[in-house]
Parts: sequence; structure tokens; C-alpha cells
Amino acid sequence: MGKMLSYSGLVTKIRAMKSNLLTDDQYRELAEISSVPLAVAYLKQLPAYSQIWASLDENDLHRGQIEKLLINAIYNDFTRLYRFANMEQRRFLDLYFKRYEVAILKNCLNKVFDHRDVELDLSMFHAFFGRHSSLNINLLASSSTIEEFINNLKGTEYYEPLNRLRKIESPTLFDYETALDVFNFRTIWTLKDKLFEKDDLKRLTHAYGHKFDLLNLQWIHRSREFYQATPADIYALLLPVNYKLKKEEIAALVEAESNATFENVLSQTYYGKHYPQLSGDTLEDMYIAIMKKVLSRESKDNPYSAATIYQYLYLKDHEIRRLTVALECIRYSVPPEDTVSHIFKF
Repeated sequence: MGKMLSYSGLVTKIRAMKSNLLTDDQYRELAEISSVPLAVAYLKQLPAYSQIWASLDENDLHRGQIEKLLINAIYNDFTRLYRFANMEQRRFLDLYFKRYEVAILKNCLNKVFDHRDVELDLSMFHAFFGRHSSLNINLLASSSTIEEFINNLKGTEYYEPLNRLRKIESPTLFDYETALDVFNFRTIWTLKDKLFEKDDLKRLTHAYGHKFDLLNLQWIHRSREFYQATPADIYALLLPVNYKLKKEEIAALVEAESNATFENVLSQTYYGKHYPQLSGDTLEDMYIAIMKKVLSRESKDNPYSAATIYQYLYLKDHEIRRLTVALECIRYSVPPEDTVSHIFKF
């Protein structure tokens, strides 16, 4: 009863916010719109965006501003939940927030590796990160070299995992982004056991366990298919998590002598048996579908748990990805039926 009471207010708020997520019919209507300004005007009429975008003139917005406004919509929802949450619920939100820090760091890294004298304007995000983060995003955004960027991270938890890469010859943007992802996911997997207990721990372990297994499968496949990486290099990328994937299955996938062998091993795993359409080529699309299913089930089985918060934020993240894709398709005059097809991949 205590758990239900502590979550009842937040769950009610999440249900109200979830009702404002775009429907499939609304995405189809959006796909029919002929220009980006008209598409932004359409979004301004929807409950989720009407208030925060009300003062904007859609005719004056350029591409970069629109992308930042969409990201800010995620931050706005996160902030609304954070203000409403109690200390117990904020433990999960603080853990989830790390994905936003990593996204900002990747943004800054892309600017450094772009090797152009361009200014990265993150001013729209200052208020949000000022409340929730110890990162100095002004300083990070102004970094012009990788050495300067890493030095500007001193005193934060992200300094050491990136500083280690200085020991290898000519690390790439991919190396730095992967280091951030691996550090973030390892931190989540370790901290969840310290921060949560009982039902919250069970449901978060189930959700994150599926997530990290599926990410390992994707990384193994990508490394083999696109980078022809050695088994040693692949193992270095993987998360030290074995939830439904067994260690011997991971080894067999990494060291498979051919794509046919890889597919055969994959089909015999927990995920291959539960999702017959899973293959190397469908891993990314299936990742989205499986995570939606897992989070929906966990939230439904116990709505008064952190799984309900996780599910909403996950759905909101995917709404922004869908809207970004939709606006890009509209910008380049992609036919509506093709736009819908691209949107529903996410």
C-alpha cells in the first residue's frame, strides 16, 4: 500500500502526459504536410507542444533551432516529472539523466572531430543542465581539440574513461563515443543494485537486462559486418552483462566463422527463440520493438514502480526521433507514404 501511495500522484501525471504523445493517425497527418514551417505550426496545435512553443514563429526557425526545440521538449518532460517525484523516484531519474549528459558530450565530440571553426551553441540547454548536471557545457562546447575537451572534463566521472583513450594510437570519434556508452551502461548496471530494491530492482533489472543484451548483439553484428573487427576488439566493446544471453553464446557469436554460423547461433539464443524474425539484419529494428514490449509489460504488471517512469521517458525519446525523421522527410519532399514508413521504423 505504501508503494502505491508514493507512486499514485506521479503515475497519474504520467498517464496524463502519455495521453499527449502523438498517435499513429497524427503521424500520418504530419507526413501529408508540404513544408517544415507548416509542420511546426501543426505541432504547435498539439497539447504536448502548444504551451512550450506558443511564442515561436515557425517561419523564423532554421533546422538547427527546430532540432534543439525537439530535444528541449524531452528535457521539459523530464523536468516536470522530476519536480513531481519524491526522493525515491528521483533516484531513478538521476540515473536515467546520464543518457542526456552522454548525448551532450557526443555533440561536443562531433564538433571537435569536425575540424571546422564552428561555434556549438548549447545555450538553449543551459537552464536544464544547470539544475541537473555538474558539467560545464559552455566550457565543453568551446573545446577545439580532443585534449582540451578531455581536460575540461576533469573533476567529472567522464574524465577517466575518455582519458584512457590517450594511451592508444589515433583514437577515432567512434572510439570516444563507444567509451562513453560503455561507461554509462556499466554505471547503470552497477548502481541499480545499490539504489533500488525489491520490485523496483526486479523490474529495472529485467528492462535494462534486455536492453544491454540487445545492445551487445548489435555491437557484435556491426563490428563483424561493417568493421571486420577481431574477436579481441569486439570483446573490448561489450558490456559485462549476461542477462538472457549466456557467456558461451556471446563467445560463439563473436567468434563465428561465417555469417551463416552467426545467424544459426543467434537463432538458438533466448532472443532468437522468442523472436523468430530476429536476425543480424533486423537487430536494430527489433531492438526498438522488443524494448517497447518489455517496458510496456513491466509497467503494466506494476504501474507503481520505476518501470512506469522508464517507459514514459523511453516513449518520449522515440517520439522525438520520429518527429526528427518526419521533419527531415518533409524538408526533402519525400512522398507521404515513404515518410510514414520511415517514421514507423522507430
